[in-house]
Amino acid sequence: MKIALLARNPKLYSHKRLVEAAETRGHEIQVIDTLKVVMNVATHKPVMTYMGDALTGFDAVIPRIGASITFFGTAVLRQFEVMGVYPLNESVAISRSRDKLRSLQLLARKGVGLTSDSICSHVCKT
Repeated sequence: MKIALLARNPKLYSHKRLVEAAETRGHEIQVIDTLKVVMNVATHKPVMTYMGDALTGFDAVIPRIGASITFFGTAVLRQFEVMGVYPLNESVAISRSRDKLRSLQLLARKGVGLTSDSICSHVCKT
């Protein structure tokens, strides 16, 4: 399996461990700095490049998208999804998890008990 690991810093311990675990299991894995991905979506066949090379042939993508780059990171992940690459975590799930109010709304809709105090303490601080 060919795996893309979207990560800003390949030297972090958690990223090194993911690479090590994938390689131990016989997978090919490439660490891709999310902010260095170039997307061309103006054509009928969208293309993503990284360091001048086309990002193609991936079976799965593991997103490690920091909060500071959520918008662009989820856009890159969405492009992988459009290309048929299986995401470990979907872009919509990451976007929802970063929106505190939306997360609380989804939890409430599923019956998770929330008090107005807990909502205000989570949402009102930001």
